[in-house]
Amino acid sequence: MRAADPNAVIAAARSWLGTPYHDQASLRRVGCDCLGLARGVWREVVGPEPFPIPPYSRDWGETGPREVLAEGVRRMMIEVDPAAAAAGALVLFRMKPRAIAKHAGIITDPGSFIHAYERLGVIEEPLSSVWRRRIAFAFLFPRPSASVRKQARRKRKS
Repeated sequence: MRAADPNAVIAAARSWLGTPYHDQASLRRVGCDCLGLARGVWREVVGPEPFPIPPYSRDWGETGPREVLAEGVRRMMIEVDPAAAAAGALVLFRMKPRAIAKHAGIITDPGSFIHAYERLGVIEEPLSSVWRRRIAFAFLFPRPSASVRKQARRKRKS
């Protein structure tokens, strides 16, 4: 599996800036949470989502030992060393020490990232040392299949 163009990932993520925060949503300019942002960028860069996301509670990441989010992402994306995560990478954060990773963002350059944050919506902010040390996993979006690329070219021509 080859990685998608990081510039396409960043452009797609930036097109979501200003989208209000809405739990479990994934509609640009209407509402999304951090997973919804990642899903929206996937649809724009890679193509249709491979499976529906089941409903989840606001506290889904507070209990249990399994890295549910990382396990799901791992099935569809290219895992990379978090220390080597660069622009265009989806990163998963542990919000508390020893908790499972439950927050996602997309690195836009070595010093910033985009994420959907409660009360703030989709924002781009510094990837400060506080955020950087919370990164638990990093992934690259895969390159879209040839059929998806062909459909996109047809869409642009019409």
